[in-house]
Amino acid sequence: MAKRQSWWLWAAAALAYVFLYLPLVIVVVYSFNDSKLNAEWVGFTLDWYHKLFNNREMLVAARNSMVIGVVSAVLATFFGALAGIAMHRYKLRLLPFLVLTPIAIPEILMGVSLLIFFVLLNVTLGMTSIILAHVAFCIGFVAIVVRARMQGMDNSLVEAARDLGATPWQAFRLVTLPQIMPGILAGGLMAFTLSIDDFVITFFTAGVGSSTLPLQIYSMIKIAVTPEVNAISTLLMVLTLCLIVLVSKVSPGALRAE
Repeated sequence: MAKRQSWWLWAAAALAYVFLYLPLVIVVVYSFNDSKLNAEWVGFTLDWYHKLFNNREMLVAARNSMVIGVVSAVLATFFGALAGIAMHRYKLRLLPFLVLTPIAIPEILMGVSLLIFFVLLNVTLGMTSIILAHVAFCIGFVAIVVRARMQGMDNSLVEAARDLGATPWQAFRLVTLPQIMPGILAGGLMAFTLSIDDFVITFFTAGVGSSTLPLQIYSMIKIAVTPEVNAISTLLMVLTLCLIVLVSKVSPGALRAE
């Protein structure tokens, strides 16, 4: 009976992984397909990547997405880490509500509310409005990761540092910060991924001339999903995987739950 249950468990896990990763494999494979249609495999080619790197609109959108993603991730990581530390140290009922509400509400509501907010403040829609919107959206995710890391930290080390004469800032910089750094890196990676991948909030807060990769891809697939779209999707996946590997090398515990 135990072997039978184990077999069904492995089969269910295999089906789940196939469901998750098979579409990604198809996207990668068809980005090298020598045909404008994704209906059948014709032959191997790199022409779609060549056309992609000569597509000015796509390159501008990629540059905008990278700038927005990096700036948003840095700001969201900084403020999210502070929020996560505050939620762990100070048991205030209102603070978690304020920090985590952007995660709970639907993205379309978040986008509409931010659009109305920017209009009321007479903020010109563009790169700045997108960055502010992404920071507001990503802070909660970083705060959750950092708070979880704080809860697994050994507080006796901080107390020992204080007993040995360390100031509060020294205890935080030399003891607390190294312990929560894996959580900060993981939160930063999550913020960058959410920012560079976001469509709904960006759609409402983007202005003229501030197109991002998700918006550009959306405008392209209105006609058909060409291998050029598959090519840019493949590059995005490679970028994400490289970031995951980089974080795992810099801080091996960053992607672990403990």
